[in-house]
Amino acid sequence: MIHQFTDALNNQSLDELRRIPKSDLHNHAGRGGNIKYIGEWANTTILPPSSKFGSLGEMQQWFVIHVKSLCPGIQGYLKRIEASFVQAADDGVERLALSYGIDEINALGGMEAFIHTMDGLSHHYAPHTQFLPELAFDSSGNVDEALDRLDEILSYHWFKSVDICGLELAQPIRNFRSLYRRAKEAGLILKAHSGEFGTADDVMEAAEELELQEVHHGIAAAQSPQVMNWLAGHNITLNVCPTSNVMLGRTENYSTHPIRVLYDAGVPVTINTDDMLIFNQSVSEEYLNLYSSGLMSANELNDIRETGLRR
Repeated sequence: MIHQFTDALNNQSLDELRRIPKSDLHNHAGRGGNIKYIGEWANTTILPPSSKFGSLGEMQQWFVIHVKSLCPGIQGYLKRIEASFVQAADDGVERLALSYGIDEINALGGMEAFIHTMDGLSHHYAPHTQFLPELAFDSSGNVDEALDRLDEILSYHWFKSVDICGLELAQPIRNFRSLYRRAKEAGLILKAHSGEFGTADDVMEAAEELELQEVHHGIAAAQSPQVMNWLAGHNITLNVCPTSNVMLGRTENYSTHPIRVLYDAGVPVTINTDDMLIFNQSVSEEYLNLYSSGLMSANELNDIRETGLRR
């Protein structure tokens, strides 16, 4: 498979890349599909963002205006989830971690209905993809309220991992320790968003406080050789999303992306889409972007691809 992947990059062939197994381990479920798929369903054309975003708020506003408004209500929400599975199947994604919030569970009437619906969409649209559902806590949310729901949610043994997403550092990361202690007891993989906008020290603090096995983004760690050495030594994986980082101004372009520094420091990294309905780049395109920019070799990118399939 290594030769097929490196040949596909050398040939700059997306068609070949899409046929090769890969992972997408950082994907927000309701924003993980393809704008063309949603546009065809809504009988319109959705153009991707024409410039970088100034903030997460600006990004969310674009999404609401250009995508979410076309998919109102539960039917629209389910169409966007469907699009995430369709995209994974079309792009050869063998391992797919889709994240969901507690509000999404509530909107479908509770865990039993939620599980039935999501498993049905997974089996129908991506039958050959390993579906790894992720429970995402709101970084600005009430931790006690989430804790009150957690035992009931985890009793179904459906979610495979947990995450914290939203505004980074909205509250001290230590506030989430009780949630993560419970998730660890239940055997879930412990992840959290950190180091997308914060510092290298923030990444290390989150990893230590919550005993993380993976960090979503984490690119600020590249600022500190000490933190990178610590992450590498503890085998903590960073689930990196190159286009998201470029579009949100966390790096100037693909050729300067800190994944190069992280990889060279021995930090395990994977390549992912984050919010494809916004950033409009598949996993295959993310690999090709990094290769075409000259940042990484085909063999290095294959090493990263294999890391994602092992995690």
